[in-house]
Amino acid sequence: MMNWERLISAKRFGMERYYDAKHDRRSVFQRDYDRLIFSAPFRRLQNKTQVFPLPGSVFVHNRLTHSLEVACVGRSLGYGVSDRLKERYGAEGGHFDEIGSIVAAACLAHDMGNPPFGHSGENAIATYFSEGKGMTLKERHGLTDAEWADFTHFDGNANAFRLLTHRFNGRREGGFAMTYSTLASIVKYPFEAVNADGKKCKFGFFQSEKEAYGRIAGELGIADAPEGNGRKARYPLVYLVEAADDICYQVMDVDDAFKLKLLSFEQTRELLMAFLPEERQQRAERIFETVKDENERVGYLRSTVIGILIDECVRVFAEHEDEILAGKFKGALIDCIGERPRAAYRQMSKLAVGKIYRAQMVLDIELAGYRIITELMDDLMSAVFEPEKSYSRQLLNRIPAQYDVQSESAYGRILSVIDYVSGMTDIYALDLYRKITGMNLPTL
Repeated sequence: MMNWERLISAKRFGMERYYDAKHDRRSVFQRDYDRLIFSAPFRRLQNKTQVFPLPGSVFVHNRLTHSLEVACVGRSLGYGVSDRLKERYGAEGGHFDEIGSIVAAACLAHDMGNPPFGHSGENAIATYFSEGKGMTLKERHGLTDAEWADFTHFDGNANAFRLLTHRFNGRREGGFAMTYSTLASIVKYPFEAVNADGKKCKFGFFQSEKEAYGRIAGELGIADAPEGNGRKARYPLVYLVEAADDICYQVMDVDDAFKLKLLSFEQTRELLMAFLPEERQQRAERIFETVKDENERVGYLRSTVIGILIDECVRVFAEHEDEILAGKFKGALIDCIGERPRAAYRQMSKLAVGKIYRAQMVLDIELAGYRIITELMDDLMSAVFEPEKSYSRQLLNRIPAQYDVQSESAYGRILSVIDYVSGMTDIYALDLYRKITGMNLPTL
């Protein structure tokens, strides 16, 4: 059974020898949040596709605005759970005050490992190795099954953990030097790729960061998963980060679809009203008598739905705390909310697949992004393994020095290419693609 006193730790990864218990006016977890906000990888999220193409005449969500909203919802979830835990544990629960800050910081970071062009970017990198020209690399360079699984199952969640913990060339030890608790909160799948579910292919860390996650799990006392197989139980606050993401992407994708006129006002109103109990629906109708602007009406319903889902997820977490601490809770918090909001959420998810994620503008950006990333991966991979060629030398000069393209291991060289490509914005990737294919020439 995991215990909260050990789970909430102010120790910083890579800076353990400097650890002390002193506090300034900001807690260490608030400093995690600030450190992320001011970082270049976080700023680059403003030009990474969430779902809809960027930019456009209508300003829809990008990875940055999504992450900020998830952090706001995550903070509210954290505060709600903190209050519930303090009620349960009384005077022994002083360390619960920081849960909101930990969850908010982890929410900011949860998408930082995602490549450009939305989920098609993840798929393009993975299938480059499983279906594309990268298929031959395993045999040619003697990669282990575990190393190869990192690439064929590439996942943005594992890449975020690497980005935050890896010591890139010229950088300090410990990467971002985040607290152990914040780092543990972003690892949704606490196991390596070779232990991943064959269908979902989700995992939490690359082989290069396996030891790092082991250190964090040992320090925080994260339990082994009951099913074994080399897996750890989820760190409890992961459930809150996941819930914040589940709430935001589903509700805000519908909001964007309404703004882009993929959904009518009546369709959007019906979807959101379904979450509200009858008395709150009546209250909404009274408000609509005075508020005629459709955008304002949708905004009111959206905020009401988010509030309902926050309260429900806090309740579920509190009711299942013992199972969560024992590593026995299965699924996501959103799967266990009350009957009315659960049915409304499922209906919204079903409609999103048909009306949003298969919309032509979404498919077009995914198809273009897939081709761009595949071509970049192929050229860059050839360059790192054939550096003696003239073209390779020119292309390698374009890669920033922080990426270890001269790694002694083939695994390390491949990771350096993935690090570079996944860190690109949509615009940067498109610009580089056009230049190396000769479609665009630089101008003065």
